[in-house]
Amino acid sequence: MLKIAYQGVKGAYSHIACMNLFSNQEYVACDTFEIAMELVNNGSVDKAVIPVENSNAGRVSDVHFLLPKAGLHITGEYFMRIEHQLLAIKGAKLEDIVSAASHPQALAQCSNFLKSHNIKAVSRIDTAKSCEKILLEQDKSKAAIASKMAAQVYGLDILASNIENADNNTTRFLIMQKDESIPQDDGSKFITSIVFVTKHIPAALYKVLGGFATNGINISKLESYLLNGKFFSAQFYIEVEQHINSKALQYALSELKFFSEEYQILGCYKAHQYRK
Repeated sequence: MLKIAYQGVKGAYSHIACMNLFSNQEYVACDTFEIAMELVNNGSVDKAVIPVENSNAGRVSDVHFLLPKAGLHITGEYFMRIEHQLLAIKGAKLEDIVSAASHPQALAQCSNFLKSHNIKAVSRIDTAKSCEKILLEQDKSKAAIASKMAAQVYGLDILASNIENADNNTTRFLIMQKDESIPQDDGSKFITSIVFVTKHIPAALYKVLGGFATNGINISKLESYLLNGKFFSAQFYIEVEQHINSKALQYALSELKFFSEEYQILGCYKAHQYRK
């Protein structure tokens, strides 16, 4: 039986993603993304399932900073439709609710509903964890935003269903493990994730990106992050639609190596069917 780590508690969306990806396995709840990754690194669990971005609320804070430091390899991706419910203790009514607690991402994804009902958003570390606190306080004016599974786990009533801003609300998760596992290039669509720091010379980033362009490689994601609190030093996270062993990507990487101070391949994995 595999042990799969996730951030949150039972009923969290990451927990649901783990069950969808790896059914009937052991799921290990963690307080933070960093702890989940560390458990994989030290061999306590086999894999971690980590959310990285949402179609409406954008990237998940801190995760991209942790990816290069974790010492893990990305072996897959998973896109999951997110349906948020407004949950409260038994007997509460929608008109009673003054505040709703959840993870900042969930609050952002439900901002329209909260605003229209004049409900104050309260940030918590996790969606399902918010349910624990609501249950403990037994206050009919307080609600949580979480999954249908969380409502069942914590015995809460659903006061409003599918309160997310958009009906295509989707979160992308990465599957991570300690050992590198590069699938054979069978002609399928692949994603390769890379982080790099360019040299401090004019047009270095332009030259790096040009290497992908001249070799006909599509860049599906490019993001930058400040390093070590310095405003002049940036790290770039990039995802390209190409198998790592293809000649085209190897040519592009040779250009990247020349204009980079350092770089790291985080993983090569099959593109999820959602991308189609």
